[in-house]
Amino acid sequence: MSDQTQANYWAFLLRLWRETPDLPFRAMLEDPHTGERHGFANMTQLIFFLQQLDKTAPDETNGE
Repeated sequence: MSDQTQANYWAFLLRLWRETPDLPFRAMLEDPHTGERHGFANMTQLIFFLQQLDKTAPDETNGE
């Protein structure tokens, strides 16, 4: 995959689980091309990570 294509395309395997029913879901994203993994303690961290992939996305914290 070219550098240009990689800048416009991401693929991840998403895993979600809870240690117990009363705890929030945890998440892990794995890049199937590189095997690189990113772990998240909660959904907020997962969403933040995904938003950072798209630097052109409006920043909801400042009203853009």
